[in-house]
Amino acid sequence: MARTDAVVLGAGIVGTSIALHLAKRGLSVALVDRAGPGEGTSYGNAGVIEGNTLLPHPFPTAFGALMKVALKRATEANYHLFFLPRVAPWLLDYRANSAIERRIRYANLMRPLFGAALAEHETLMQESDATRYLRKEGWLKVYRTQAAFAATARERELATEFGLPYDALDRAGALALEPALAPQFVNGIYWRSSASVTNPLALTRAYLARFTALGGVVLTGDARTLHRAADRWRVETDEGPVDAREAVVALGPWATDLLEPMDIDLPMAVKRGYHLHFRPRGNAGLTRPVVDAELGYCVAPMEQGLRLTTGAEFADRDAPPTPVQFDRLLPQARALFPLGEQVEPQPWMGSRPCFADSMPVIGRAPGQSSLWLAVGHAHWGLTLGPVTGRLLAEMMTGATPFCDPTPYAAERFTA
Repeated sequence: MARTDAVVLGAGIVGTSIALHLAKRGLSVALVDRAGPGEGTSYGNAGVIEGNTLLPHPFPTAFGALMKVALKRATEANYHLFFLPRVAPWLLDYRANSAIERRIRYANLMRPLFGAALAEHETLMQESDATRYLRKEGWLKVYRTQAAFAATARERELATEFGLPYDALDRAGALALEPALAPQFVNGIYWRSSASVTNPLALTRAYLARFTALGGVVLTGDARTLHRAADRWRVETDEGPVDAREAVVALGPWATDLLEPMDIDLPMAVKRGYHLHFRPRGNAGLTRPVVDAELGYCVAPMEQGLRLTTGAEFADRDAPPTPVQFDRLLPQARALFPLGEQVEPQPWMGSRPCFADSMPVIGRAPGQSSLWLAVGHAHWGLTLGPVTGRLLAEMMTGATPFCDPTPYAAERFTA
């Protein structure tokens, strides 16, 4: 019987960062996952550390945009018809949270996390000998119409209020940053304070190596076996049972499989997403991730090639992949970006765990002694992994948290 101070369930970027922060504070920690660390949701993102994020993605309100989604013609969203009744209550809450006053409230509550995100990554990268994956070139969003660019006015005002640097660009200015783009747009916004990584999987593995160098243990096991054993938590692993004084649930879209049998009912949904890699066309390439803002996809330069990511798909987490969004967006993406030969035969698919208010849950689990949660990071798991690790480790060890964790408590849903 192995005994540790803490067991962390889930070895994505969030769980690995938490385990590393706990180990840095001298705790004995076991990190448990049923698959390889970083190979789930954490693998497939656009690699952006979004220190500039202010407003969450809104629910579409324009009639034309809604009709495109309803008729399955939108590039930014897809859905499975028979899944809609199950996700409808969540979608209604999400629409309510898209009111501008709630989005501004989000900007204020989340600013401590987003504001510290890059610095926390850099600290772990330096300790993990992983700075080679960091690219501090910001990211660029391009807009195909003047109306879409004008709609960013409130976000740009907030950026000025928060002191976030950005450049509002005309077409020529954006092309000066990324000469390989075709002039299929009218404006751009260059977010200078963001950064990106060239290989999210390798980055997670680097943090994992640092964790094990500090004495942390990585085990293969099923988190659903977690149960109370006297005054401790016990989880079964391939190497035998592990007992821990405290347990952390960082299971991303699989968290509900463990929490619901414990009567911890958190209103989390998943947004599925896909990516494909392409070789650059000729000698062309990109210096930084670029978002085609109106069509809802990103192209990011990675070690594997140019990674093309889709928007959201609302479907059962475990349903077979339906990457139809590529059929809709690829003609326009190829017209804008220097996408050459496709690298993989089939797209990668993952699921983003999301709450309707777009904020994660970070803190104690309601009604459970010594059980902690770090779930629901939505589109920002990579961005917020290390800063979540620091905040939760401070809470678990009795240190003064670097920011007020109250807004991220699960009790906002259970009270």
